[in-house]
Order: sequence, then structure tokens, then C-alpha cells
Amino acid sequence: QVQLVESGGGLVQAGGSLRLSCAASRGTFSTYPMGWFRQAPGKEREFVAAISWSGGITYYADSVKGRFTISRDNAKNTVYLQMNSLKPEDTADYYCARARGAITTNKLEYRDWGQGIQVTVSS
Repeated sequence: QVQLVESGGGLVQAGGSLRLSCAASRGTFSTYPMGWFRQAPGKEREFVAAISWSGGITYYADSVKGRFTISRDNAKNTVYLQMNSLKPEDTADYYCARARGAITTNKLEYRDWGQGIQVTVSS
């Protein structure tokens, strides 16, 4: 089981940017797809972005397409989420996760989760 720790969250004004990082330890990272999800208060956890083990395939939720970019550095066991043009509706706790198998948008197919990090976008 891999251990995942998110960092880089915080408070930002609308239109601003943040870069989230997710560092993996104690397990295999480089051969698994990774994903980012978010959960706003009172809402279900939703898919944000995913990346294949090689980084060659990426998926995005429609709500973040063109604004967010997922990437990974397998040498550093880290996956990133660059978030630009942030909106108040992006406010949520953000989680990274390791997929069980193939790259997917389905949160049920992710087995290892970080503890999450808060992102707040003020208007």
C-alpha cells in the first residue's frame, strides 16, 4: 500500500493559481495511474484529473478542462495538479489517489488515498 501526502493548498483569489503536489512513499508509484479528486462541503467526492503511469494519457473533468494540468515525475514519486484561472466553485478538499489498474475517472477504482488538502478560492 502506498502512502500519499498532498501539499500546496491554501487560499487564493479568483483568477489565481495554485500547484498541488502529491508525494508517494512506501509502495509502488511509477507503474500505476494516479488521479486527483475533490470534495466540497456537502457534496460527493468528484473526479478532477487522472494521468497514466507514463504520463502519456491524461483525463480531465469538463469543469476543469483548459484550466488544470496534471503531471507526474516518477523519479520523484510525485504527481502534480497545476490549477490556473481558479474560480470560487473550485473550493474543496483535494485528494490524490493511486488507481488499482488502468487509468480511470471512477473513484471506486482507486485504492490508496491521501488525507486531502484544502483549497479555498475567494471571489
